[in-house]
Amino acid sequence: MTQIDTLVSGSALTSHREVPPAPKGRWLGAYFGTPGNALITVLCLGTIFALTKLAIGWLFIDATFSGTPAECKATSGACWPFLSAKMRYIFFGFYPFEEQWRPLAAMLLFLGACLVSMVPKVWGRTLFIAWIAIILPTLYLLMAGGFFGLTVVPTAQWGGLPLSFMLSFIGLAFALPLGIALALARASSLPAIRILGVSFIEIVRGVPLISILFMATVMLPLFMPDGITVDKLARAQVAIILFAAAYIAEIVRGGLQAVPKGQVEAGHSLGLHYWQIMRKIVLPQALKKVIPPLVSLFIGFFQDTTLVTIVGLLDFLDTVRTAMRDPEWQGIAVLEGYVFAAVVYFVFSALMGAYSRFLEQYFRTTHD
Repeated sequence: MTQIDTLVSGSALTSHREVPPAPKGRWLGAYFGTPGNALITVLCLGTIFALTKLAIGWLFIDATFSGTPAECKATSGACWPFLSAKMRYIFFGFYPFEEQWRPLAAMLLFLGACLVSMVPKVWGRTLFIAWIAIILPTLYLLMAGGFFGLTVVPTAQWGGLPLSFMLSFIGLAFALPLGIALALARASSLPAIRILGVSFIEIVRGVPLISILFMATVMLPLFMPDGITVDKLARAQVAIILFAAAYIAEIVRGGLQAVPKGQVEAGHSLGLHYWQIMRKIVLPQALKKVIPPLVSLFIGFFQDTTLVTIVGLLDFLDTVRTAMRDPEWQGIAVLEGYVFAAVVYFVFSALMGAYSRFLEQYFRTTHD
């Protein structure tokens, strides 16, 4: 083990005292030990049972799984034919119907690349180059077209789940290094750099995301020279990157403060300069400590991309809402679309939470 690895792994071993297991039956006493506890437990169990019964009845027992809007209207349960009839619109929005294989291929490529990138063994410079030089250009080529005989599809017609993935995951991927740079700037000993970092972070965090989206979409074109325009999707993407970077910077700054100063002093004693100390000693420890809040922020921004609908972009949740306003299904499919959207958001949020726990365990077992 090198001297730097010794610094990163920590300077002292912590002792762990085993916690004796709780006596058997104690949990039963916690719920029924007193008359008050027993009453609360019974009321909660009864409420859960009643709500579960209603949900199962609406979702499955009384639901209609095939048929027309008229048949759905005659039942009191969920109308699942609505989803089968509107699924392609919900996923892809106004993207040309005959070209919807392209956003589907782009989404599968993106998810597959994300799954591969989640494996620690493939982390490194090669993976970064693959994303920059191959994966991202291929995704844009599939969505935009204009090459290899693919029809050009303007970004105004992009929508649904691929757009939500692009705005959230790609935005956060670019916001993370910017946020780390802002955190280092705010912690810098150089006054000019520190003031710039603090000013950017506080200004961006002091306004809501809606304001930044409006500024990027409505006000930015006013400052552009005549004849020069910036794509609306690109403006929204940049706004999300800048907004997320400010919050990431504060989380990373908390991790930097948690690293003992002795680690930096030890780096200086080894003859390392500032950037070597940050890259090899401080940042690995700081980022490991802030994995849970970073993932929580990522989950929140994945869900907050629904705000782009105010600037004319049709994200996944907005395609659900517009599908439910179809006169053919209006008043019949009332909750089905929202239930489906909630399941999709929950699945991806739960996967990100599970991966966060995996990263915590991985760094705990391999880097402690």
